[in-house]
Amino acid sequence: MHPKGKVCVVTGAASGIGEAVARAYAEAGAKGVVVADLAADKLAAVAGDIGALAVPTDVSKEADIQALIAAAEAKFGNVDVFYSNAGLSRRGMEDAPDADWDINWRVHVMSHVWAARALVPKMLARGSGYLLNTASAAGLLTSLNSMSYGVTKSAAVSLAEHLAIQYGDRGIRVSVLCPQSVQTGMTKPGPSAARVDGIMTAAEVARIVLEAMEAERFMILSHATVHEYEQRKISNRDRWLSGMRRFRIKLYGNPEEKRA
Repeated sequence: MHPKGKVCVVTGAASGIGEAVARAYAEAGAKGVVVADLAADKLAAVAGDIGALAVPTDVSKEADIQALIAAAEAKFGNVDVFYSNAGLSRRGMEDAPDADWDINWRVHVMSHVWAARALVPKMLARGSGYLLNTASAAGLLTSLNSMSYGVTKSAAVSLAEHLAIQYGDRGIRVSVLCPQSVQTGMTKPGPSAARVDGIMTAAEVARIVLEAMEAERFMILSHATVHEYEQRKISNRDRWLSGMRRFRIKLYGNPEEKRA
């Protein structure tokens, strides 16, 4: 699907990949672009630049997503493309606060569920639509410094697979973006497993996204090496886990030595 003449909604659009994709949709001739984010001031600036409708939205709340879709429909008509992109990052392992686990679950998984719940019946009735979700390379591999991030991003990949299986032959196209390191507001200083293959710009990822959408490709990768890593993981999980433990120690040090 090409965005020309289409109504496209993008969450997490005040910066980063979301902003870049929203700009790319507008440049490609979308009928209407609707941008959503918690950062209302930045969102308004992006919308002003590209002639989009700005709708401040908290994607961790189903009512907000319903209101976002209603605003898009009221302004431009049926939503053709819904890019569920908003995300966050909180470091920590199983001992992270329940609040961190809860917000990761709501933003990285339930926001996609709520968008699909609102849009799938309408898209099925029309026989067309596109659901694009952002997960992460961590959803295919793992996250070494945030368990809640890696676990929920894995769930996001699984959710996209379910949507593609259920509706891919009924006119609804589904893609999942699994980027490695991209220069965004979530990029933090310090060691990072994601940066081992370099950092891409959001504009570069946006170009890849539009190319993948036109080809209607399910899996969208920013870094091709992620596919190779996933193949290694699948071929021998024990060896892969052992390698990841060594990689963790290389990046962050040995916790046993720190306690000594």
